[in-house]
Amino acid sequence: MNAEVMSGEVKSDIVVERRGSAGLITLNRPKALNALSLQMVRDLSTTLLAWRDDPTVLLVAIRGTNKVGRPGTPGALFGGFCAGGDIRFFHQAATSGDAFSEVALEDFFTEEYTLNHLIHTYPKPYIAFMDGVVMGGGMGLSQGAKIRIVTEHTKMAMPETNIGLFPDVGGGYFLSRCPGHVGEFLALTGEVIGADEAIFFGLADIKREAGQLAAIWHDIGSQKFDSAAVVERWIATELIAGSPRIDCRTEHIDAHFSLLRIKHMIDSLESAKSDPWALKTAAILRKRSPLMLHVTLEQIRRARSMSLADDLRMERDMVHQCFHLRPGVGSETVEGIRALAVAKDYKPQWNPPRIEDVKPGMADAFFVTPWAAEVHPLRDLA
Repeated sequence: MNAEVMSGEVKSDIVVERRGSAGLITLNRPKALNALSLQMVRDLSTTLLAWRDDPTVLLVAIRGTNKVGRPGTPGALFGGFCAGGDIRFFHQAATSGDAFSEVALEDFFTEEYTLNHLIHTYPKPYIAFMDGVVMGGGMGLSQGAKIRIVTEHTKMAMPETNIGLFPDVGGGYFLSRCPGHVGEFLALTGEVIGADEAIFFGLADIKREAGQLAAIWHDIGSQKFDSAAVVERWIATELIAGSPRIDCRTEHIDAHFSLLRIKHMIDSLESAKSDPWALKTAAILRKRSPLMLHVTLEQIRRARSMSLADDLRMERDMVHQCFHLRPGVGSETVEGIRALAVAKDYKPQWNPPRIEDVKPGMADAFFVTPWAAEVHPLRDLA
């Protein structure tokens, strides 16, 4: 392991360091692209809560380790932020028939969503280095940051419909606030975007070359700030100032993804015979779980008028239903993970199999909460 990491406190698969006025976190599970385990979620929450209440910590930064980094290589600890939650654990827990595993699965989502809320509402500057893969749970660790730094290597997505899930970790909240109907597009297709699109869509703040990240990280840890106001000025002058405005167009997205229903979108895309992008996008949607496309569209449109806390409570209801409406191997999520990450046959048997087979109202059950308000797992989120 790089000597820079060795200087910190290793907690499960994260490394925690205090330098200057900063608290520094390195996700340290590179062989799994820093996918989040329950223990990592717990250690991140414990660390952030401790630093929140520590007056000597004035800012926090988080990064991921690089799977191919070598000790002594400049920037070796950057390159892969976080690929999401540990979906193999989800599959094992949902199919084991073991009560302990089932409880751990429930705890994972409750504690992960609580962590997402903590990051969005964190009272101190939180800076996310979103280099390399930033997907699913990695978006949950970064979208609430004050400063979200992307690079030429950033590969950002919420690809959950590909595994029969929906864009959780607050995805309903932050995707629905993208310009136009970009939120529907990203949520339904799981499209991977780069730095420029991420900034224009409101999912990142500044772009830096990947080779500059190590120096920025060092500067954050080498500063001894006198106050929170000095931190804010440093961020404004050293990170934000001079960042170029990035312009993209969304008319091609809005033309299709503003439509009322999934079938309308598919028909519109497939009728655009002279548009390769539209035909490719339609083909992508045809591969996703038809049922979860409908669930996801409803999620994004409901979340557009919700607070973050209410969205996370809704998503907690939804993810419970993903594993309990059809328990075990009957779950769309379990089947999607099986096909993508367990059996790796890439041939999920969706139920219903086609978009045209999803009946009106089938998505509604995912939005029914199994808990009374006073006992909801996320009842304390403000």
